[in-house]
Amino acid sequence: MSDRVFDRILADKRNLEHILDNLMEGIISHDRNRRILFFNRAAENITGYAREEVIGRDCHEVFGSPFCGQRCSFCGESPDLIDHKSYVVNILTRKGEPRRIEMSVTGMVDEDGRFLGVLAAFRDLTDLFGMKLRLGEINSFAGIIGKDHKMLQVFDQIRDLATNDFPVHISGETGTGKELAAAAIHDESHRGGGPFVPVNCGALPEGLLESELFGHVKGAFTGAIRDKKGRFELAHGGSIFLDEVSDLPRFMQVKLLRVLQEGTFTRVGGESTIVVDVRVISASNRDLKKEVESHNFREDLYYRLNVVPIRIPPLRERKNDIPLLAAHFLEQAVKRGQKSAVLSEDALAAMMDYSWPGNVRELQNAVYFALVKSRGSTIHVDDLPLELARTAPICKPGPARKLDRDSVAAALKQSGGNKARAARLLGVGRATLYRFLDDFESVP
Repeated sequence: MSDRVFDRILADKRNLEHILDNLMEGIISHDRNRRILFFNRAAENITGYAREEVIGRDCHEVFGSPFCGQRCSFCGESPDLIDHKSYVVNILTRKGEPRRIEMSVTGMVDEDGRFLGVLAAFRDLTDLFGMKLRLGEINSFAGIIGKDHKMLQVFDQIRDLATNDFPVHISGETGTGKELAAAAIHDESHRGGGPFVPVNCGALPEGLLESELFGHVKGAFTGAIRDKKGRFELAHGGSIFLDEVSDLPRFMQVKLLRVLQEGTFTRVGGESTIVVDVRVISASNRDLKKEVESHNFREDLYYRLNVVPIRIPPLRERKNDIPLLAAHFLEQAVKRGQKSAVLSEDALAAMMDYSWPGNVRELQNAVYFALVKSRGSTIHVDDLPLELARTAPICKPGPARKLDRDSVAAALKQSGGNKARAARLLGVGRATLYRFLDDFESVP
């Protein structure tokens, strides 16, 4: 077929629509005023909206909110141009079903280079992601490293939170990665692309806490030389992460409760009421319920914050992730210009036997320490911090040292008794799991 004939085919609108209608990817385009110009058959199947319902209408009107969430470039004034962008976004279909889609957006221009609107292609990743999650074929999710069954449960919870806006409380020991989980919840939601504002409630002086959270007006106190926005204002349209929320003094707990109830507050020294649209994600390394029982934390605030609880397991409960995390930190070091190195079997065995009271943060520090101390390209047990070197086994570790009964039992239950799938969930070879089961026949 000559180029001229091909160009003539594409120039025919009906032929072009027929081609686009037979693509597996959803295609949607709209002009600078967000008026939808094209919506192919795959887009109908993925979103549940019929072409007749959307053509010629404002896309925000059709979908009830920006289709791309906070990543939408048309929420304010129309941009002058859009460069190619790709991202994953979670949407609700017309029937309210959550779908995870990969979006690719590019600008449309005419022959004179004038910006006309956007063309977006998207594909449904929901079933693929769910299948990989069930099979344990995921090593990371939204920036969190892990494939242990307990972490896969956390990933599943974060995915479930993507299409709602309820407050979330994350519990877990120091160093488990609570802020990473909070950032993942934000990024996976429709607020992803909007501001994510972390606040360490335990690190702020009590006298400055109210000003930091809610801002102040000029002259409110000595040193207030100008109006200042607080963290809640800065998080408008996005999420605020209140880390160590259990450290908040009682007077601040009352003020926080009002923000959660009404979505309003007043700056320190100010008179006008400020309205914010913010999702609140909180975290604590202490049991908030016990803090309530000890009268250190308000019960009404506890129930406002703890709408959806998530627990991040300590590293000692997800030891199968240690090799994966260590390899990740070594890769990160190389990207920062450090030397390349691998862990020896004895070093990895010492890591597997250690209890990790400082959790993932301690593991990261241990890897960097060993990288500095090691002389060659292999990290040995003598290169590890002293507290880890002391746990090094005298003999070569066997499979029982890499696995534990609880993890194996949980993996077998999740896989429906399929040992090959359970081995994938545990991150070990089938032979390793079979040897473990032979040695410990009491494992269910």
